[in-house]
Amino acid sequence: MAKAHGVLRTVLSARPGRIAVTAAATAVTAGLLLTLPGCQGDDGSDRATIVAPGGPGEKARHLTPEEAAKAKPDDSPNAADHAYVSRMIEHHRQALTMSALAPDRAASDGVKRLAERITAAQKPEIGAMEKWLSRHPATPTPPATTTPAAPAAGHDHGAMPGMATEQQLAELTAARGNDFDRLFLKLMTAHHEGAVTMAGQALAGGNNVAVEEMATEVVATQSAEIHRMRAMG
Repeated sequence: MAKAHGVLRTVLSARPGRIAVTAAATAVTAGLLLTLPGCQGDDGSDRATIVAPGGPGEKARHLTPEEAAKAKPDDSPNAADHAYVSRMIEHHRQALTMSALAPDRAASDGVKRLAERITAAQKPEIGAMEKWLSRHPATPTPPATTTPAAPAAGHDHGAMPGMATEQQLAELTAARGNDFDRLFLKLMTAHHEGAVTMAGQALAGGNNVAVEEMATEVVATQSAEIHRMRAMG
């Protein structure tokens, strides 16, 4: 748990001002929803005016639609966002594979319920990440002419923190009863710790608000589950 807390502290301190900036951007976005028709512009003409609330002690600003569009923060996905989403889909899929073994192999009802919760949480998260990728396809990188192309990030399992090896998955599949419970908790705890590490990297290096929200959710939910699994073990 100390390791998870350390990662969480790193996540929250990795980008000073990021949370404040996001909150401010959210406030501006919310304020932009208030449109006052029929207000007079600087040129004396009637045009719609959008109210953007100011910060503490500051007056609200009246913006034209063009000014409001420019005021929106640029959260264009960068390479860190794309790498996180594509890799986390594969990471989550392995967690689903491991959890699917529990109903027929686990001895503890607690382990079975844990596996159910993991499946219920991560399956829709995979769907959300796949939709994000479809909306934000990564720009293909031209292959190098002098060196072999690097493996795709989404399939580079060995480089992803916490991923179980093929041998570990085979051992988990063969285990039954209490042996399965102990191995499942051990592997899944490491798996969750890896996911928290990956989420921290996305929060530190990414730019897209939706990815930031997904990574923050991973940190919160999987840190809590790490605590529960350590208590169960």
